[in-house]
Amino acid sequence: MRASARAALAGALVLLTAPLTSAASASLSTPELAQALKDFKCTGNPDIAWDDQIAGCSGAIGSGKFTGNDLAVALTNRGHAYHAKGDFDRAIADYDQAVRLDTGETAAYIARGAAYQAKHDPDHAIADYDRAIKLDPSNAYAFNNRGFAYQAKGDFKTAIADYDRAIALKPDYAPPVLNRGIAYAATGDQDRAIADYNAAMRLDANYAAAFVDRGLAYQAKGEVDLAIADFDQAIKLNPKDAFAYAARGAAYQANGDQDRAITDFDQAIKLDPQAAAAFANRGLAYQAKGDIDRAVGDYNEAIRLNPANAFAYFNRGNAYGSKGDLDQAIADYDQAIKLNPTLIPAFNNRSVAYFAKKDYDHAIADSDQAIKLDPDFAVAFNNRGRAYLAKKDYSRAIADYDQAIRLQPDYAKALYWRGKAKQLSGDAAGGNSDIGAAERIDPNVGAQ
Repeated sequence: MRASARAALAGALVLLTAPLTSAASASLSTPELAQALKDFKCTGNPDIAWDDQIAGCSGAIGSGKFTGNDLAVALTNRGHAYHAKGDFDRAIADYDQAVRLDTGETAAYIARGAAYQAKHDPDHAIADYDRAIKLDPSNAYAFNNRGFAYQAKGDFKTAIADYDRAIALKPDYAPPVLNRGIAYAATGDQDRAIADYNAAMRLDANYAAAFVDRGLAYQAKGEVDLAIADFDQAIKLNPKDAFAYAARGAAYQANGDQDRAITDFDQAIKLDPQAAAAFANRGLAYQAKGDIDRAVGDYNEAIRLNPANAFAYFNRGNAYGSKGDLDQAIADYDQAIKLNPTLIPAFNNRSVAYFAKKDYDHAIADSDQAIKLDPDFAVAFNNRGRAYLAKKDYSRAIADYDQAIRLQPDYAKALYWRGKAKQLSGDAAGGNSDIGAAERIDPNVGAQ
C-alpha cells in the first residue's frame, strides 16, 4: 500500500457501548422494565428501527409512567437511537438527563463517552469512562472503550493496558482483543497485531473487522496476497463495508492492478459517498493509468470531503505537475506542507517544480528543508545539485552529487550530472568517467 493510502485507511473500528438496557437501581425489576419499554418500542437495541425507537422512547418519556431511575433508562435508550442515527448532540443531551436522574447509571456514562468519541472528543470520553469504571470496576465495556479513547490520543501504552484489563475481565469478548491488535499495529508490531486478530477470530469466526485489520497488518508486512485474501473474506461477511472495499482497492494498487483497484474504490464510494480516502486513492489509480483529468477530479472531491488531507493536496500537485501546470502544483504543495510541515516528498516535489520554473533559489531552499528532515534522502541532494549546477556553482553541485552517490552508489542520475558538473568545471577526464559509469547503470540516463 502506498504511504498515503495506508495513512488514509488505517484504524477501522466499530466502537461498542455497554449493554443497551441497564436497570440496576430501577424501581421496576429488570424484566418488568425491559418489557414495559419494549411495549413502547424503546429497547436501545437494533431489534427495532431507530426512527421507531426515537418515537417510542419519546412516548415512554412523556407518558408519565416512568420516573427516576426508570426514566433514566428510557432516556439512555433514546440516546442510543440518536447515536445510531449519527445525532450525537441529541444523544449526549439524553445521556446528560439520564445521569442527572441516576448518578449510578453506568450504561449512560459509557454511552455518553462513546458519543463524545464519535465527536472526536476523547478527553470528555475518558472522563465518562473513568466514572463508569469507578461505579463498576469489573465493567469490561468501559475498559475497552477507554482504551480506544486513549488510542485516539496516540497513547497506545495506556490503551493496551485498558484492553488487557477488559480481556481479563471478559475473556470471551472479542472487541478489546481486536482493538489491542490495532494498537500494536499502530506501534509497528504487526506480528503481535496479527496474533490478536487471530485470537479475535477464534472468539468470533464471523468478525469481519478482524479480517480487515489483519489484512492491513499483512499489507504492512508486504504480504499483499494474504491481505487481499483477508479483505475478500471481510467483504463476504459484510458486503456493505465500504472500508473493506477501499482497503482491498489499495492492496490491488500495491500489486499494480489499477483496474481492479478502481473497481473496488468505485464500490467503496457507492456504499459511502463521503469516503474521502477512496476518492483520493482512486485518483492515484487513475494517475497511474495516465488519466490525469480523472485523477484531478477525484482529488478535488477528496479535498472537498476532507480539507485537512495533506496527501490529497500533494497528489493533486503531482497531477498538475505532470500536466505542466507548475503554478497550481506549487500551490498544492504549499497547502500540503501547511497541513503537514514534515511531509518530505512535498518539499522535494515543490523543489522540482521551482527548478522547472528556473527559480533555482526556491528550489535549493526546498531541497535544504527536505535534507534537514531526512539527511539520508539521496534524491534531495541530487535535486539540490541540479539547482547549483544551473546556477553554475559547480563546487557545490559536485559536493551534493558526491553525497547523493555516497547514500546511493548506483544512482545513475547523480553520477551523470556530477559528470556534467566536472566537465563544466574543467575536469574532463573525471566528468567522462562519471558519465560512462552512469550509462553502464542506465543507458538512457542522458535522456532523462
